[in-house]
Amino acid sequence: MTHTPHELHEEFPEQAERLHQLRETDHHFARLADEYHEVNRQVHRAETFVEPVDDAAEKALRHRRSHLKDEIARILARA
Repeated sequence: MTHTPHELHEEFPEQAERLHQLRETDHHFARLADEYHEVNRQVHRAETFVEPVDDAAEKALRHRRSHLKDEIARILARA
């Protein structure tokens, strides 16, 4: 448990401009980024006990965040 927010611009600092461009021009990417942001916030709230969840739910959220991050990374690599 890290309590670190894991924002996309922190995860891909060298791609900050590309992240912004894709959010503006690619609806699929924008939807993935929005979902990542929401799941990431849920993980962070669970980690900091703002909205505690059971271990299984937190694990599922982490797994979803990881899956979304991988998909975002694939799109960034192709762009």
